[in-house]
Amino acid sequence: MKAVILAGGTGTRLKPLTFWTNKHLLPVGHYPMICYGVAKLREAGIRDIVIVTTRLALGAFAEVLGSGRDWGVSIVYRVQEEAGGIAQALELARPVMAEGEKFVVLLGDNLFEQSLRPFVEDFERQTSGAMVLLKEVDDPRRYGVPKLEEGSGRIAFIEEKPENPLSPYCVTGMYFYPSDVFEIIDKVHPSDRGELEITDVNNVYAREGRLGYQVLDGWWTDAGTFDSLEEAGRRLKGTLP
Repeated sequence: MKAVILAGGTGTRLKPLTFWTNKHLLPVGHYPMICYGVAKLREAGIRDIVIVTTRLALGAFAEVLGSGRDWGVSIVYRVQEEAGGIAQALELARPVMAEGEKFVVLLGDNLFEQSLRPFVEDFERQTSGAMVLLKEVDDPRRYGVPKLEEGSGRIAFIEEKPENPLSPYCVTGMYFYPSDVFEIIDKVHPSDRGELEITDVNNVYAREGRLGYQVLDGWWTDAGTFDSLEEAGRRLKGTLP
């Protein structure tokens, strides 16, 4: 199974640090942030990784990770020329994926304590559709919140940043897709902010009854704010999977 790490974006919430470097190259503990995602995927048994980033950051990622050889993986880079949303960035990996191939998508600022291997293996056994990872959080209003179907192991729909959340869970930035996700992206329309939203893609699977989920037990953060970046540094100092 291959993986796609999405590592573009402007890192607005981390300015002024991101005036001179890509968010995913900021230090977390003893390593640049991107290294944790690569190491987690390798530990989960994934050796082929596509990194989608910006033209300006491409050289810096290559300096840190190179071909992936030193990290025990093989890395292919794809360039997102302009911001167009997570789904648009994912679509850039399309030429690298074989027809019928399942793969994992990781947002590069999402950091996990738990091994990802059990989730990868579970998705390999899943017969159809997509899968997301959920985490119970104190304030789900900040995230995409799933409405869970009782007893089915499926998600009815995902609501972005709801005022009245329908569950205590949020959707983390790790997604599992079959190759037909690209056909769904082709049919998704830009949102009001002009981007192709990954929640719209996931909700197509949900409406079709094909969006499964697993729940994380361990620590997780999206290190996109100063507070979460500092917390991640404390928790991950000196450690890689």
